[in-house]
Amino acid sequence: MTATTLDPKTALVVVDLQKGIVSLPTVHSADEVVERSARLAAAFRAKGLPVVLVRVTGGAPGRTEQGGSGGGQPPADWADLVEGLGRQDGDIVVTKQVWGAFHGTDLDLQLRRRGVTQVVLTGIATSIGVENTARAAYEHGYHVTVATDAVTDMDAETHRNAVERIFPRLGETDTTDAIIKLLG
Repeated sequence: MTATTLDPKTALVVVDLQKGIVSLPTVHSADEVVERSARLAAAFRAKGLPVVLVRVTGGAPGRTEQGGSGGGQPPADWADLVEGLGRQDGDIVVTKQVWGAFHGTDLDLQLRRRGVTQVVLTGIATSIGVENTARAAYEHGYHVTVATDAVTDMDAETHRNAVERIFPRLGETDTTDAIIKLLG
C-alpha cells in the first residue's frame, strides 16, 4: 500500500533510536534508519508539526521464555537518543518502560493536546517498539503511516512480517521520500 494523504495535524513518532538500540545488529542499516528519520523530523519541524522522540529505559516485569538481556546494567548512555536525529527544544520526548510508546506514558495526551489525528512511525525494532506503537495508535483512533525504509529489526522474518502483513492492516505504508512529498 502507498500512503494517500497526511492529515493537517500529523505527528512524527520516532521509536527507540537511542545509543543502546542502534548499536544492535539489524537487518537494514541502523545509520540509514537514523538518517531517514532525521530527514522526516526536519521536514515535520519545517511544517510546524510535532516530532516525538521515544526512548525505552526499562522492561515489563513479566516472565518470558526468552528472558532478559542477559543481566547486568546497560551502559550509562544506553537510553540516550542518538545525536543524528537533530533533537530540537520543541520536540516531545517520551520515555517508556515497555515495547509500545502509548502504554504508561503521556503520549496520547501530548498528541491530543496538539489536535493530532495521524502519526507517521519510524524506528527500531520494526516488530517490537514500532509495531506495538502502531497497534496502539490504531486502537487509539489515529491514522497510522509507517515509513518502511526508516524501520529495521534484528530479525529479517519478523521485520518482513510486520511490514508486509501487520502494518497494512493498521494503516498505510510508504517510503521516507514519498511521505516528505505528501507533507508538501
